[in-house]
Amino acid sequence: MREVTVVIGVGGMGRAIARRLASGRTLVLADFDPATLRSVAAALEVEGHDVTSLVTDVSDVDAVAALAAEAGRLGPVRFVVHTAGLSPVQASAEAILRVDLLGVAFVLEEFGTVVSPGGAGVIIASMAGHMGPPLGAEEEAQLARAPARELAGSALVDPSLHPDPGLAYVFAKRANHLRVRAASVEWGRRGARLNSISPGIIATPMGRAELAGPTGAFMRSLVEGSGTGRLGTPDDIAAATEFLLSPAASFVTGTDLLVDGGVMGALTSGRITGP
Repeated sequence: MREVTVVIGVGGMGRAIARRLASGRTLVLADFDPATLRSVAAALEVEGHDVTSLVTDVSDVDAVAALAAEAGRLGPVRFVVHTAGLSPVQASAEAILRVDLLGVAFVLEEFGTVVSPGGAGVIIASMAGHMGPPLGAEEEAQLARAPARELAGSALVDPSLHPDPGLAYVFAKRANHLRVRAASVEWGRRGARLNSISPGIIATPMGRAELAGPTGAFMRSLVEGSGTGRLGTPDDIAAATEFLLSPAASFVTGTDLLVDGGVMGALTSGRITGP
């Protein structure tokens, strides 16, 4: 029985990651959009890969549990990569909290019960999670360790507290960092590792939509002032993901890797300033 690689969210980054990780394994693809899912699965099957696809809403804990169970049925779950998310120009604050924050919590819990020894996971977060104001210790503890179903009913994720989609996005991505750090301990008890990646501004449809949105001018200034001076590519994120899943990163778990072209370095050093 082949090992299983699960990629949740098959947009620009998810597609590049799936292609990089697919060879020699059963590839399980999941996405909310049936048309996108069919297109990516068909393209990978034509290239000779063994693909199973499931339409999945990550904000629905039962759907995530069913996805994890199906992946476990197909073989030992070696790699889990979660890229699914919404950006501020795409969705309301409420939808961002459900998908970007709670969706990650559900995936970490459900796949934490099926990932195999020697396995690894990567959550795609965002450099935005490094930008927000500090949270209180009690808030951080709840975001990090509260059972996912309990967190879903918590006042902490009440959309009325985060009415602005941009600020909700920052909050959700900060929660991802905290959640991964805490969940890495549970994954470690199964002999598996878990990390997150915080991409900068990436040349995906989502990234280009943000560049065309209300904060586009500021985002372009971040790119221009960064150490690399360019947009990232889906392949940049796929390469970082492959490293974190590989034996070369066997002592790396519970951390976040910034893959932002140097934006945060420029911001924190004062070379560029916030809006």
